[in-house]
Amino acid sequence: MTTTAPARTTTRKLARFTGHYAEMVAAMLIGMVALHPLWPAAWLMRADVDALVMATNMTIAMTAAMLLRRHSWPRIAEMAAAMYLPFVALLVPYWLGAVSGGTLMVAGHVVMFPLMLAAMVWRRAEYWH
Repeated sequence: MTTTAPARTTTRKLARFTGHYAEMVAAMLIGMVALHPLWPAAWLMRADVDALVMATNMTIAMTAAMLLRRHSWPRIAEMAAAMYLPFVALLVPYWLGAVSGGTLMVAGHVVMFPLMLAAMVWRRAEYWH
């Protein structure tokens, strides 16, 4: 006798999708807190270096969380790109003096979260199940 699992409802799929996003954000926060003390304090005095260190800390933890969920390396790379891209794009205006270090950090984080969500929606087959 063969049995099949009932199809998941849209509400259940949305809940799992939201859960995936929340897990990645939680992993990123853990990475920021846990890995920050490992870097030389002198590096963190510069806003541009601190922004890239923070993106690295978040990416390391997010990568670990995605590996535990058995996501593929291409999906992990896409998510990592979504995390670094805002900071990298803001480095030039920062170096030119057009934005402050605080703006670099805040804007980088504000833009990162919608980019991550966009990557998830773009590859929703990976996250929407």
